[in-house]
Amino acid sequence: MSKKSRSKVMVLATRIKMALRFDFIERSIVQDKNFLYTIVAYSMALAIFLNLTSFQSLLIGLGFSVIYFVINAVFLGNAFFEKEDAFFRLMFGILLVTVLLGFVGWLTLIIYNLDVIRVTLVLLVVSTLSSLFNRGVRHKDDPE
Repeated sequence: MSKKSRSKVMVLATRIKMALRFDFIERSIVQDKNFLYTIVAYSMALAIFLNLTSFQSLLIGLGFSVIYFVINAVFLGNAFFEKEDAFFRLMFGILLVTVLLGFVGWLTLIIYNLDVIRVTLVLLVVSTLSSLFNRGVRHKDDPE
């Protein structure tokens, strides 16, 4: 086996491992037994609030925001696009989370004002809606 073909095999093996790892993570988020990932999304929203009010660190906010978006994107992607490929579920889920954040934020802005506390409430509302959509789709298919 030549070096070139060996490196192609290694790249392919790495991609397969990454895909299997994402499938495992996605499956565990979608099942969300005992609302574990919903609680993680809530704690990410509260961590974003703490970062906005005290630390104001870009890296901390980015890390918490990425985790928040991935969890809620997987929830919504599975709820509305479960027959699509995993990449498209994630991308459409991110799009839906962004739209839902914009819509709930717009409602909050129209009703009163959008400050740090209300941004946190918007994040919590979107996490709740994402989790409920995910559980509703999952329980609709279960005969239990």
